[in-house]
Amino acid sequence: MKRPTWILAPCLLGAALLAQPLLAASLVPPAGYYAPVPVTDKKARACQATPQPYTDKLVFRSKYEGSGKARATLNKESEKAFRDKTSTITELERGVGKQVTYYMREGQPEQLECTLQWLSEWAEAGALLSTDYNHTGKSVRKWALGSLSSAYLRLKFSESQPLAAYPQQTQQIEAWFIKLAENTVHDWSNLPLRKINNHSYWSAWSVMATAVATDRRDLFDWAVEQFRVGANQVDPDGYLPNELKRNHRALAYHNYAMPPLMMLAAFAQANDVDLREENQGALKRLAERVLDGVDDQDDFASKTGEKQDMKELKKHSKYAWLAPYCTLYACTADTKALKHKMGSFNNFRLGGDVSQLFDPKKPKDS
Repeated sequence: MKRPTWILAPCLLGAALLAQPLLAASLVPPAGYYAPVPVTDKKARACQATPQPYTDKLVFRSKYEGSGKARATLNKESEKAFRDKTSTITELERGVGKQVTYYMREGQPEQLECTLQWLSEWAEAGALLSTDYNHTGKSVRKWALGSLSSAYLRLKFSESQPLAAYPQQTQQIEAWFIKLAENTVHDWSNLPLRKINNHSYWSAWSVMATAVATDRRDLFDWAVEQFRVGANQVDPDGYLPNELKRNHRALAYHNYAMPPLMMLAAFAQANDVDLREENQGALKRLAERVLDGVDDQDDFASKTGEKQDMKELKKHSKYAWLAPYCTLYACTADTKALKHKMGSFNNFRLGGDVSQLFDPKKPKDS
């Protein structure tokens, strides 16, 4: 395991610090990740050809190209260019999430082997590791890492130990995840507060998932620190000032910030780090502001001076954060009803079937 650089300090304090990681407990995910793989007689799904590994420079057009400081007006031409150039990356993310979800429901070894084949081929190619990137490119890298490592966690920690028979592939995949995570830390560290928004939270989530998958305490600590920065941006009324700048998409982006923040808190809690009281209960305050806003947009409209765009907020997958939320907090009856109405939640950015991780008694989708 790679050690944090401070461990190398040539002094007695350094020697004392050196002992700490050796004594620290291994990092773990929330309890739902230990779910066993079922034994079924369902017919195996066909494994599609591995998407072409993306090894080119990470320079992409933004879908908000030309929209000004608010970055809130969609440019259809640049969005198409972005989708076309990143198509194999998205195919990998969505495909791995689906395969792992199917495997954890159906238990067909072909599904596991297909997942490992896709990941190991991208790892072997050194995909997504280019040092030539723009803002959209480094964003794509951290989104991909979060999708892949969070799905992989379900295989890593299942009590059935499905990865035990594949040591060479898992070693290769995890080494690639670590390289992606270290790049992500480099890409998103030391930003001025005015530039820290949902991108930083999603970066922290991708690094947290990788930290637990590879037992890297230094990556875990970085992710927790990014959560704290985010939590301390929440104002007394539950708003994120940098997301209010998105004008008519402000509410949508407040909601978009919720999944990574909630998953970070859930993973920290599993490792005896309670982040719920950070900045006087900022996470719950933010969640309540978002839920109130979804019910009635007047406050967000008043804050931004614009009517809120609710298009994205009609998609149930955008509320996947409710699954961990109702394990971290005592949800109200209304929130529980909303969660029940919208679930099961499946969000590939969070590794697939989120409901089965935090609410395992909920009926599974077919």
